[in-house]
Amino acid sequence: MFDFIPLEYYTSIYYHVMFFVAMIILLHAMVYDIKDSKSLLFFQVLGAFFLVIFSLYIGLRPVSGRYFGDMSTYHIGYEALQKGGDVKIEKDYVFNYFMWACSKIMSSQSFFLLVDILYILPCYWFSRLYFKRYWFFGFFMFLGSFSFWAYGTNGIRNGLATSLFILGLCFYEHKKMLMYVLFGISFFMHSSIIIPIAAFIISGTYKNPKIYLYIWLASIPLSLVGGSFWEGFFSNLGLEDRTSGYLTNNDEFKEQFSQTGFRWDFVLYSGFGIFAGYYFILKKNVIDSLYIHLFGIYTIANAFWILVIRATFSNRFAYLSWFLMAAVIAYPMFCYKLWKDQYKVFGVILFLYYMFTYLMFLKG
Repeated sequence: MFDFIPLEYYTSIYYHVMFFVAMIILLHAMVYDIKDSKSLLFFQVLGAFFLVIFSLYIGLRPVSGRYFGDMSTYHIGYEALQKGGDVKIEKDYVFNYFMWACSKIMSSQSFFLLVDILYILPCYWFSRLYFKRYWFFGFFMFLGSFSFWAYGTNGIRNGLATSLFILGLCFYEHKKMLMYVLFGISFFMHSSIIIPIAAFIISGTYKNPKIYLYIWLASIPLSLVGGSFWEGFFSNLGLEDRTSGYLTNNDEFKEQFSQTGFRWDFVLYSGFGIFAGYYFILKKNVIDSLYIHLFGIYTIANAFWILVIRATFSNRFAYLSWFLMAAVIAYPMFCYKLWKDQYKVFGVILFLYYMFTYLMFLKG
């Protein structure tokens, strides 16, 4: 469908279009009142169009290992399954059996489209459920999050697992058993999801947001002082091979990352979510059980990443908290009245939030 677009421009178009939409939202916020029915209708229509086009654009991308990383590896494996090749599934059972089942009834292109629909829809459902008529703004923040594109086109197994976790959170207030089932499915989609699951359990047991804040603040000096100690410590705790493997510094994979070591720029980015939770909960008194739990999951999972920040695959661990940052920042703004000119304020916040993603893309 989009084969006419040169591969070298495919990703760039996504980031530039997202910037254009962010500008529309910002300018609209400066001029109009979000409570106006015509304004809401405009964004309802734009949101529906955006959902369909973006799902098709990301899902029907051409197969390319050069521009979409692991996509070519999945494609080769999928074609082998279609030809009846032997398969021995020993981990990530849900994803591998899902791919095996799909290989019997659809092409690889249809498989990638289905995967990305399943990747995007939970963000849409979460936004519709919790942000009501303002759902498009929250949905845009999910899609504009740093690394969202990468985990829809490259690390698709990891990305799909995080989206299933978000889907589980849609049943937080009702049908909690279904939420736990979805968490379990997400774990067997990609075992690294054990980190946010563990953070969910910890933050559900200790419900004091100040403790989460102290944990995060403490993780920075502990990481600076401990160095690579933490990678070895956590890798020896009996984590599943894939998760533990991401912690070990294997020189074979170092060329895949432009920079390793202590990333202050990424810690600063993570701090956006930390500051948002601190401000909304402790300064604006947003006492909401789901939001406090979200903040706890994000903070604890991000603190874990900071401790292992020097690991070769630490980007995988970073995303295990970053995928929730949009929810941590957006939830209070769309669920509570916080400021006098709230539409203008969240228009600016949404724009600045995406600008980090956009500037990191431009930086290359």
